[in-house]
Amino acid sequence: MVTAGFAAQGRRQVTVQWIRTSWTKESRGGESAARRNAAPLGFSLPQVPSGFAHFVEMSEWDGFEPRAGQRDLDKVGVSLREEGDRLRVQARVEPLFGLPPRRRRPPAVRLLPGQWVRWQLNYRFSSAAGIRDWSYWLDTFNIAYGPIDQDVFLSEPSVLIDECGPVR
Repeated sequence: MVTAGFAAQGRRQVTVQWIRTSWTKESRGGESAARRNAAPLGFSLPQVPSGFAHFVEMSEWDGFEPRAGQRDLDKVGVSLREEGDRLRVQARVEPLFGLPPRRRRPPAVRLLPGQWVRWQLNYRFSSAAGIRDWSYWLDTFNIAYGPIDQDVFLSEPSVLIDECGPVR
């Protein structure tokens, strides 16, 4: 069993894995795009202290090689709240200035113990002055409720929310 997220008296274990993939137009086609598209959407979990998420970053600049660490749950773009025997999960759209526009968002997911959700959001940014090229992010949040195996995020999720939009 892996411990991560929050687990306190009267609460079930919550495990959060946040994967951020970033690139520029250089990786929109060809071999670089193939490497980016082959990047995993889930990883085996290390031991992470309560109150933290497993964070994995992959970028064009290092050939999309995963670099892992941990982030405080307060810094992760998800809202987590226990409601009775369920965990309410809602991904937040953090950078309000990024594209695509998200006028209609999916409702929060309510997980039962033993379930997990994969929630994906993508973004496109330009520099403030428009001088530099666009850059892109893909945020993948894997969130499990209750005790889990360290390889849970290598399997198919109970719930998949794909909020990726056109970012030409």
